[in-house]
Amino acid sequence: MTNQPNKSYENLEFLNSHDARPIRVLCELMEPATRLAQNEIKNTIVFFGSARSKPKIEAQEDLNNLLNSNDAKETDILKAKYILKLSEYYDRAVILAEKLASWSQNNKGKYYICSGGGPGMMEAANRGAHKASTESIALGISLPFEQGVNQYASPELSFEFHYFFIRKFYFLYHAKAVVVFPGGFGTMDELFETLTLIQTGKLQKRVPIYLIGRDFWEGLINFNNFVEWGVISADDLSLFKIIDDTDEAYETITRDLEESSQ
Repeated sequence: MTNQPNKSYENLEFLNSHDARPIRVLCELMEPATRLAQNEIKNTIVFFGSARSKPKIEAQEDLNNLLNSNDAKETDILKAKYILKLSEYYDRAVILAEKLASWSQNNKGKYYICSGGGPGMMEAANRGAHKASTESIALGISLPFEQGVNQYASPELSFEFHYFFIRKFYFLYHAKAVVVFPGGFGTMDELFETLTLIQTGKLQKRVPIYLIGRDFWEGLINFNNFVEWGVISADDLSLFKIIDDTDEAYETITRDLEESSQ
């Protein structure tokens, strides 16, 4: 009887080993590219924001339950109050994503709502597109505290990445606009990396950035201080716009996209 060894590409132990890491990286680069091309996706509007946000009605209910509980901790009540404050922007993200997705259906250049696939603002973006009865993209990442992609993303356009840098590549490869809602360290990482790529010319296309929530952004970062300390130029402040009102955001984003497509 002859010996029939397994083919190398069928050897799961090898494919999951340290030595096969370049192969896994290449798979994460090529498989999404193939699937996105098959779906004729060329333009996206990317939403960044906190994974911790909730719909306002849900956040209010959570807080009420804690306030009515006899054994609720003060730290838990305080955290629930913070989440309730943040929840206003979850609802805004749903509204804005729905309006943009509806607008895109009647636009000559189809724009797909794209999120990081998780809960919070990411879920809100996909949820808004779902309400508009359009497909949307979810670029998920394997994390201990985020299990899978949210239910509102289109299954055929949902991805699960292991490598952050490949995921970031796909955030921006098809991006024609980036919308950033209040968020934490992950959101800041995505925002500032995008700004750096545009500022240094590594991203050789026009990608306007919209920061939603004036109270949050102006309370968090004194952008003019970057200029006053000479670490960026005054022109770099034009790389983004801070917008408070959802209607204003919609009108500004759609106007900018229509002008850039001409």
